[in-house]
Amino acid sequence: MAETCLELKKIKKSFSKDETVLKEISLSIGKGEFITLLGSSGCGKTTTLRIIAGLETPDSGQVFLDGKDVTDLAPEARDVNTVFQNYALFPHMTVADNIGYGLKLKKVPKAEIRKRVAEMLELVQLPGYEKRKPSELSGGQRQRVAIARSLVNNPKVLLLDEPLGALDLQLRRAMQLELKKLQKKLGITFVYITHDQEEAINMSDRIAVMNQGRFEQIGSPDEIYNHPKTSYVATFVGNANILKGTVEAMESDQVRVSLAGGTVLAAADGNVLQAGTPVTLAVRSENIVLDETCQKGLDAEVVEKSFAGGLLRVVLELTDGTEVIASRYGIDASVQPGQKVTCFFEPENAVLVDLDTESGAES
Repeated sequence: MAETCLELKKIKKSFSKDETVLKEISLSIGKGEFITLLGSSGCGKTTTLRIIAGLETPDSGQVFLDGKDVTDLAPEARDVNTVFQNYALFPHMTVADNIGYGLKLKKVPKAEIRKRVAEMLELVQLPGYEKRKPSELSGGQRQRVAIARSLVNNPKVLLLDEPLGALDLQLRRAMQLELKKLQKKLGITFVYITHDQEEAINMSDRIAVMNQGRFEQIGSPDEIYNHPKTSYVATFVGNANILKGTVEAMESDQVRVSLAGGTVLAAADGNVLQAGTPVTLAVRSENIVLDETCQKGLDAEVVEKSFAGGLLRVVLELTDGTEVIASRYGIDASVQPGQKVTCFFEPENAVLVDLDTESGAES
């Protein structure tokens, strides 16, 4: 990873005796990195961002910016700016005045303010909009102004708290691309918060998946999606089936697992598992293959078939009652509810998860 820009060390935060929001989390972020804190509501991601910004003080732990401890510094004393979901623009000010407000507070000369505001408007593709009021702009344009205002001070880190949440889907996707291009052009470290998995995968260099005040897994989008470490990550990011079974034997770099009255193979990924060990497999729904001839795989019955968002979704029930979802693009499928089929998957598409909570694994 690049030289460290921002570091969190064992940050702990509680808002009451009964609720610990952050449980000694640690994270190192490289200069020029786009990292996303991904998680559901209440997982602690916004509290983490507010601690980085200086808007909250941790109960314990430290925040470092370029190697300097800034834990106790006020927000204005940190070289960090924040873009909020509601944009927080001053309604009575023009676009130019909104963007240049921070520079004005720092008593930057007026000529320099005009120059830097003009540069920011070019950067966010809004030249000629400097005299308009926020009420005269679209949602996407207001978002660009908020970003320009945050960037005009050349911060070391830009914090973005679900900045696209108020936009419609089509504009949101377009702005994802624009934000990513902007970040790469400027080389500024972005710390982005979202609960949207697709957004995180599309934009991030790395993703930190949060769950109940902890980082469940930190890695590249490919690692998070294709090599989840826990069943939570597997089901929160994308659609994964969680299958529980028992190890029968190791076969070279694969493990044979007994589940739902049959046997399957999974990639061992360097783990050595003892026979009889309970294991959990995560298999993406797009990697489940149906066999109507019932010659290969696990016995199942089709429970439901539906179509949504370009994907056909087939719900299956295995012999032990486990629900499995198979998905594919298109609406063409001959299987019908009540039909007996078998389903299977390739070993490389079955990922061992939750190994830390299950015995018998060596690596």
